[in-house]
Amino acid sequence: MTGPAVQLHTPLGDEVLSLHAGDHVELSGIVYTARDEAHLHMQETGIPFDPDGAVIYHCGPVVLGDRILAAGPTTSARLNNLSGFLLDKGVRALIGKGGMGSLVREQLKGRGIYLAFTGGCAALAASHMTLRGVHFAELGMAEAVWVIELDRLPLVVGIDAKGNDIFEAVKTKAARAFEQYTS
Repeated sequence: MTGPAVQLHTPLGDEVLSLHAGDHVELSGIVYTARDEAHLHMQETGIPFDPDGAVIYHCGPVVLGDRILAAGPTTSARLNNLSGFLLDKGVRALIGKGGMGSLVREQLKGRGIYLAFTGGCAALAASHMTLRGVHFAELGMAEAVWVIELDRLPLVVGIDAKGNDIFEAVKTKAARAFEQYTS
C-alpha cells in the first residue's frame, strides 16, 4: 500500500474485510490485552467485555499506577490454539508480533484480521495508549486483561480476511531462495 495509513476505530466492523495483507493502519479506540492465562481464564469464566467488534492485543504491559510504561507485543503464535473462541464471539482483530499459524489464518477468513506491531518498540506503543481499566487483576500484571484506549497506534495488516499472510509469504520466499542457493 502506498499513501496514508488507513484509519480504524474500535469497535471494528466490516471495514476490516476490505483490508489487504501489508496495508498500513492506525488504530484508535479501546483494545484489550490478553496473553495465555487471560485466554484460559476467559474460556472458563466468560469474556468480561463485549467481544463484538473488539480487538485483542497479545501483550503483557508494564503498568505503574494509572500509566502504561511499556506495552510491546508478545509472540502471537503462542495463542494459535486459544484464539478461536474469541473470534467466534465477534472479535474482529488480533494484534501481536511474529504472525500466527494456519489455524488462525483460516479462522480469520471472512471475519477478521491480524495486525502486526514491531517487537522491541514497547515504549513507542505505550506513547499511543491511555489506561482505562483492568479485568482479572488477580492474574498479575502480565496476564490481566487491561482495557487500553489507543490513539493512532501504527500497525501493519499481517493476515487479512482473505487468508493472505505476509509472514507466510516471507517464509515461502526465503525457502525458495535457500533452495536455489543450496542446489
